[in-house]
Amino acid sequence: MGKSLGFIEISGVTAAIDALDIMLKAADVELVTWERKLGGRLVTLIVRGNVSAVTEAVEAAASGAIKKPVAKAVIANPHSETERLVALSASRLAKKNTGNAPMKHDT
Repeated sequence: MGKSLGFIEISGVTAAIDALDIMLKAADVELVTWERKLGGRLVTLIVRGNVSAVTEAVEAAASGAIKKPVAKAVIANPHSETERLVALSASRLAKKNTGNAPMKHDT
């Protein structure tokens, strides 16, 4: 994938999932991470891809999601510190998901 990041901040988890689905279907981007703030009332989605794909994905979600985004941004060729911050968020999400893995039961 390319070196561009796209951000959509939207109100509500359902609207965020809708926006993510739109972005993933609109262009060749991948979800990097997501953050929920204010008890899930604000959700930030971060996708990665080449500049044109990320721009297309963000614009598609901004115009087609069930709610209007609070904010949106595309960062082409992000600074290494920006990448580090996004990687930190992604690692927290991965750690959280690993800790919440469903228990296996013997049958």
